[in-house]
Amino acid sequence: MRLRDDHGGATVELALVLPVVVVLLAVAVSGATAAAAAVRVADAASVVARQQARGDEASVPATLAALVPGARAEAAEVGDLVCVTVRHEVRLGGVGGVVPLSSRSCAPRAGR
Repeated sequence: MRLRDDHGGATVELALVLPVVVVLLAVAVSGATAAAAAVRVADAASVVARQQARGDEASVPATLAALVPGARAEAAEVGDLVCVTVRHEVRLGGVGGVVPLSSRSCAPRAGR
């Protein structure tokens, strides 16, 4: 006669470990989403700064909407430079919460 029955032990272990694996996967996917959005925000800041610097302000909203939908840009002149700060909030789906992102880029004003 067996004193201990291990029947169903693997099922119990899976039931205990599976939620942890799912949460870790959700956190990893959310982190990758936020990192990709941060790269897009940085790219948008540099493109918009160059557009502003060469006097092409009219195309900035379309560029911003194409690169980072929902983002907003603020421009300021600093000496001979045009500096643009792009801000965007990323919603992390499965994990919840919002990550505010911003990036600043400067370009020399054209013709100076």
